[in-house]
Amino acid sequence: MQKSTLAMQGISQNFIQGHENIIVLDNIDAIFMQEKSYALTGISGSGKSTFMHILAGLETPTSGTVLFNNKALNSLSASAHSHFLNTSIGLVFQSSHLLGELSVLENVILPGLINGKTKDECQQRAQELLKKVGIFEKKDSKPGELSGGQQQRVAIARALFNQPAFLIADEPTGNLDLATGKAIIDLLLSCHHEWGMGIIISSHDDYVTERMDEVFILSKGKLIQK
Repeated sequence: MQKSTLAMQGISQNFIQGHENIIVLDNIDAIFMQEKSYALTGISGSGKSTFMHILAGLETPTSGTVLFNNKALNSLSASAHSHFLNTSIGLVFQSSHLLGELSVLENVILPGLINGKTKDECQQRAQELLKKVGIFEKKDSKPGELSGGQQQRVAIARALFNQPAFLIADEPTGNLDLATGKAIIDLLLSCHHEWGMGIIISSHDDYVTERMDEVFILSKGKLIQK
């Protein structure tokens, strides 16, 4: 089975602040392979979240192109772009962004329902994933009843639901204590090895940079390979 690639070509992102042109990303070229794990680091305010959002297709850059398997994201129709976000990319953020009125199980099955799977199929898949991430016993709980680490485990299960080619995680341990953060990173790496998805994690955490195959530093708009 052919492995997927996610690439940036000439990506720049500028913002106008008053009379000043702020350059956040400056003509970045990068390619990410499905079978590898990557860390993105840099000081606060260096543009890591902007980088991750553009790479995932959530934001449009000022200039340049993001390609998934050599197809430009900006060439996709609205429905094809939504399908890409739901099936090819799994997203995890610093906050879990779970829907508080739904149970854990209901949160996890949403990507499957959106993708047209039956409720029975979705429930079976969600239960398997909740076992994988170690939180099956909380399947009927509401997100507000869970700790921060437990909420992130649910968010990871949801992100993995459609077996994405890439998991993109923006500061996934930022709100967690050190031990819980390490457990979350170990879980992501376990999923990476088991299912062969690429993972790209932005973080200040040394544990992340130590564990990934490749490390990039974002500094003054440029991407530097460590």
